[in-house]
Amino acid sequence: MAGKKLAVSWVTFACCEDSSIIFVELLNQHFFEWKEKIEFHYCRMLKNKNSSFDGSDVTFVEGAIATKEDEDELRMIREKSKKIVAIGSCACTGLPSAQRNQFDESTKREIMLIVERFGHLEKVHPVKDIVKVDYQVPGCPMDEKIFLDTLNKCFAEFGIH
Repeated sequence: MAGKKLAVSWVTFACCEDSSIIFVELLNQHFFEWKEKIEFHYCRMLKNKNSSFDGSDVTFVEGAIATKEDEDELRMIREKSKKIVAIGSCACTGLPSAQRNQFDESTKREIMLIVERFGHLEKVHPVKDIVKVDYQVPGCPMDEKIFLDTLNKCFAEFGIH
């Protein structure tokens, strides 16, 4: 009988998705170890057929929250995930995705039509402004060592050997 696996999801909001690329590279390097330890529940970059998000032990959230829909989706993900890990600078600090938060008033007025047309929030938020975050992996792209340390902590917390 196969051992218990960590139920993992990876979701991405407003960002350049550089941490996703690093994650795929890490999957290549650790494939034989992780295939015995990880079961992907939701991961659009790896699975062409993802059902709706139904929960995970650990959900890695990359990117900043820019729309009300993103905010609602993130709240639902938090409810259905035992642990949330903010991945990359945008998820941890909001920047650089949140650079419009720092625009002067004239520039904010100039872009308001676009912000409203696309249903964006007045400000772009890091994940921790919206939901409880259990771990953060900073960097743009994410810091590989911190990611691996965090993943190993998650394996230990969930009794995955």
